[in-house]
Amino acid sequence: MTAPSVPPARWRPRPADDVFAMTVCGRQLRVSVRRAARSGARTPLLVINGLGASLELLQPFVDELPEELEVIRFDVPGIGGSPLPVVPYHVSTLAPLLSAMVRQLGHDRVDVMGFSWGGGVAQQFAVTHRRQCRRLVLAATGTGSLMVPARPSVLAKMLTPRRHRDPAYVNEIAGELYGGTMRTHPERAAEVLHAGARRGPRRGYYYQLLAGAGWSSLPALGLIRQPTLIIAGDDDPLIPTVNARIMHRGIRHSRVHIYSGGHLALLTEAAELAPVIDRFLAER
Repeated sequence: MTAPSVPPARWRPRPADDVFAMTVCGRQLRVSVRRAARSGARTPLLVINGLGASLELLQPFVDELPEELEVIRFDVPGIGGSPLPVVPYHVSTLAPLLSAMVRQLGHDRVDVMGFSWGGGVAQQFAVTHRRQCRRLVLAATGTGSLMVPARPSVLAKMLTPRRHRDPAYVNEIAGELYGGTMRTHPERAAEVLHAGARRGPRRGYYYQLLAGAGWSSLPALGLIRQPTLIIAGDDDPLIPTVNARIMHRGIRHSRVHIYSGGHLALLTEAAELAPVIDRFLAER
């Protein structure tokens, strides 16, 4: 796959994006809402980000979605512009927080997309708040603690937020960690991870890691009743492709799209993958 050029300056919230702080259930969250060009034309899309990443990370993907689709993003507690929580949280407690956030934003139902770590929260939301979730997209993700894991050498690199803070370091490990076009163009990892990103305290990263400890959706996959699109790369060292097939077997109304690429293809090949997701979301 030929690596397209990446303009880092583009990867920041556009003026049309409304970025603000809101208090939900006593927690302050930094939220971004890209308003739809035509109000009510489509079900809004709630996007849940990956480990250690502020909401800016998925800007390349959001930019490729049609203007009539409202997109909601947020920084999880302790990441980006959301303050560090007083005590650690869990995936099971983050889902009701998002449910309250969606209601405060004026929506009864949303489509939900979880990327990487965010895929676990998206699955939890789909199970415990099924009336608020119309359709589900799971991108480059798995079933939590009960899944086919990455190699130990890959997992070890996820135990520290250094890749989000040190461009030289991420260039060294990008190919092994993310696969896909990062193997031949490792410098692109720093572009997508650092362009416009906001840093939170290191403890926020560890809280986010801890949030998934002992959690798995594997026993509950049969409770996900929403139409579900599972997107996975054929060269993703972090989330081996077999995990997508496991989720597909467990989620009754699901389909799988295997793309040629690695863990960050949703960002670096957004122009190819965003239309796949949009077509699924646009279905009735």
